[in-house]
Amino acid sequence: MRERQKSFKSPPKRYQPRGLSILYEDHDILVVDKMSGLLTVSTDKVRENTAYYLLNTYVRKGNQKSRNRVFIVHRLDRDSSGVIVFAKNENAKRYLQEEWHGFKKKYYAVVHGTLPEKEGVITSYLAENRAHKMYSVDDPKKGKLAKTGYKVLRESEKYSLLEIDLITGRKNQIRVHFSEKGSPVAGDKIYGEKDKGIKRLTLHAASITILHPYTKEKMTFEAKVPAYFKSLLNS
Repeated sequence: MRERQKSFKSPPKRYQPRGLSILYEDHDILVVDKMSGLLTVSTDKVRENTAYYLLNTYVRKGNQKSRNRVFIVHRLDRDSSGVIVFAKNENAKRYLQEEWHGFKKKYYAVVHGTLPEKEGVITSYLAENRAHKMYSVDDPKKGKLAKTGYKVLRESEKYSLLEIDLITGRKNQIRVHFSEKGSPVAGDKIYGEKDKGIKRLTLHAASITILHPYTKEKMTFEAKVPAYFKSLLNS
């Protein structure tokens, strides 16, 4: 492992991608801290301003003919920030996706109000409507099992700061679960309240623990919780 990592050279500073901080990189994986507002992958409307596009440019070091590329392992909502792991070859991608459900993912969120239970697990089955909005259903045949563990870290008059253990990784899972509990994530324009004074969605992927696809070494990557979360809590 050490030899494999030692021989790795990061591209020069001028290729550093905007809106992304490189947390770790070797021959098999590329781990970044994504800022809020940046898409993970392209949509019909946005092609180039995505983490995927920017990181492909980064690993090619400006050479469009380069065969270097990154592979999507998982995604993070556009308005969420935090840790994303990309693979740099097919084998790494396959391994990480196959093992993904067993890796530990920790999030932080600021939600509206206070929760009656200060620690617990929210369980439901999530389905998607025609407008691509997720919602909980009782029938396991109509949705996918979603489990969100949480712990209240701090409370103020209007908000609560939560540490969240993402047990399953369904689309918009955290946002739906807390919205349906009556405490939507602050700044959530889709599942929450229209908060004019809130600058961003206060959901952050703070850490991911994986087994390295090549060495099987246990590795944890962390992205600092934005200062804005605490300032909102104290507002």
